[in-house]
Amino acid sequence: MDDTTLPAGVETAEAREAAGLRSRAGDEEQDADSSLTGEPVRTQVRPPTPLTGHLRQLEAEAIYVLREVAAQFERPCLLFSGGKDSIVCAHLARKAFTPGRIPFPLLHIDTGHNFPETLAFRDELVKVLGVRLVVRSVQDSIDAGRVQEEPDGDPSRNRLQTVTLLDAVAELRIDAAVGGARRDEEKARAKERFFSHRDGFGQWDPKNQRPELWNLFNGRKLNNEHFRVFPISNWTELDIWQYIAEQRIDLPSLYFAHEREIVDRDGILLAVGAYVKPRPGETVRRERVRFRTIGDMTCTGAFRSSASDLTDIIEEVATARITERGDRADDRRSEAAMEDRKRLGYF
Repeated sequence: MDDTTLPAGVETAEAREAAGLRSRAGDEEQDADSSLTGEPVRTQVRPPTPLTGHLRQLEAEAIYVLREVAAQFERPCLLFSGGKDSIVCAHLARKAFTPGRIPFPLLHIDTGHNFPETLAFRDELVKVLGVRLVVRSVQDSIDAGRVQEEPDGDPSRNRLQTVTLLDAVAELRIDAAVGGARRDEEKARAKERFFSHRDGFGQWDPKNQRPELWNLFNGRKLNNEHFRVFPISNWTELDIWQYIAEQRIDLPSLYFAHEREIVDRDGILLAVGAYVKPRPGETVRRERVRFRTIGDMTCTGAFRSSASDLTDIIEEVATARITERGDRADDRRSEAAMEDRKRLGYF
């Protein structure tokens, strides 16, 4: 096992990011203070479990797609949000190109409304992987007059980041942006190919997609066009969690049950913080929750849960009756909210 293997080591909700990642960077064991328990947390480097069955097939498929990206494109990047899917993609990229380093940078579109835990985890993971991180800010796009923030008490910048992303694609001359979207997440994403073509304006036409026969991917394009590539398209949420458990991949603490102040806004439990303030009539409650997806604090809903380790989460996901994006406020704006954003160049 090389020293960048990403173990799980997750049994508590806090203080695992830096400690766990530093331990994989070279220390056999690392002590950290848990803000939940007030007791030291022991993080050990453990080898991943050998994959079997369908997870082995899914991994091989994803690695093949990532190698095709490196072979067909000159300036690819890996879109990185700090969520579980992009973390799995980074892990797969490391495996695809080992013993070398990942041959393309990570690109993070920073809305400015991220959870602090996500940013801390991102920075530590980049150090462990030894890859270049490129960050582009939605706030810079707002300051430059490229986009205008919504006139709301707690505005969501989810839609605004499309412009920032397309500006980054043009600036960096990116010809392929690898993302962690999966077909089971949302009906618009179910229409995506592995190699999803974007025109000169960065837009996607779901009615005009290229056929993908067997394992043949057509990356031909004009100079001002690019592709979005989705190596884990065929994975489900349960597959992701089982893979994380078997490969012992570390995650931000937000995915595990912890106590947090929340408000119930239109049926969505939002975490109270710098970007979400209680409105008149709303009651702040402290509850034990976790997050199934990680996005902006202004639109990512938590849900009540006691799942504090991977075994509990896998059981919870296996019996869930609500999609993982069911608590995302940005997807509730309309029935076609995701597809409308994707047509304009969204992730």
